[in-house]
Amino acid sequence: MFRQRALVSLVLTPLAFWIIYIGGFPFFAILTVLLGIAGWEFARLFQAGGFRPAGFLIVAGVVAILLGRYFGILRGEPFANDALVFTAILFLVMVFYIIAFERGSLRAGTDMLITLGGIFYIGFLGSFLPLVHALPDGIWWMMVTLPAVWWVDSGAYLIGRQWGGRFIHRPFSPRLSPKKTWEGFIGGILAGTIVNALVCLGLQALGTPIDPTPLQSGILGFTLAVLTPLGDLGKSLFKRQVGIKDSGTLIPGHGGALDRVDTWLWAGVIGYYLITRFF
Repeated sequence: MFRQRALVSLVLTPLAFWIIYIGGFPFFAILTVLLGIAGWEFARLFQAGGFRPAGFLIVAGVVAILLGRYFGILRGEPFANDALVFTAILFLVMVFYIIAFERGSLRAGTDMLITLGGIFYIGFLGSFLPLVHALPDGIWWMMVTLPAVWWVDSGAYLIGRQWGGRFIHRPFSPRLSPKKTWEGFIGGILAGTIVNALVCLGLQALGTPIDPTPLQSGILGFTLAVLTPLGDLGKSLFKRQVGIKDSGTLIPGHGGALDRVDTWLWAGVIGYYLITRFF
C-alpha cells in the first residue's frame, strides 16, 4: 500500500504543481471535475447507508457554486449575490424533496438535509480554492496552501504508520480512525511547517518573485497541519456511519476523490482567511 501511494504521489505531485502554475480555466476545470466526483461519492456514501440524497443535485450545486466563484458572482464576502445563489439552491432542493415526499418518500426531509449538506460541504468550502488562486500572487500562495496538506498527510503517514505504529501507537481518534496516532499528528505538523517553508525558500532560490515569505509559509503550513486533519476525521465520520472504507477507487492507493479532497476543502477556506486577514 505504501509503495503504491508513493508512486501515485510521485506522478501526481509535479502534475498538480504544473496545473496550479498554469491556472486559469485548466485549473478551474480540473478542480471542478474532482469536486463534482467528490459530490457524487458523498451521495453514494449515504445511499449505501439507506438514505436517498440526490447525487445529481449535489453535483449540480457544487458546480454552480464553483462557477459563481470563477465568474466573480460569488466573491467570498457576504454580498447580495451570495445570498441569492445560496437561497436559490436551498429553494430548489426543498422543492425537489417536497415532490419526493408526495411520491411516497418517507425520509424526504432527512434526504434533503443530506443533499444540502453535500452541496455546501463540498461546493462552498471547495470554492475557496479558486479564491486563493485569484489573490494577488495567488499562484504562489496556492503553491504553499494546497500542497501543505500533502506534506502533512505524508509526514503523518511516514511517522505515524511506519514509526509510531510499530513502537508507540497512541491513537488520535480511536473510534473514527484507530490507525491515526498522536505521533503521526505531530509528524504531520513538523512536515507541514518545515517542508512548506522549504518550498518557499526553494522558489526564492530559483529567482521566483513570490509574495509569501518562508516565515509566512511555515506559519500557514503549521496552521493547516493542526486543523486540516480534523477534516479527514469529518469524512471518516460519514464512512464509519455507513460502514464503508473508501469513498471510491478513483486514485490507486488513495481511495476516491472525496478521500483526497477532504483536507483540501478546509485548506482552501482556512488558507484564504489566513492570507487575507493576517498576511
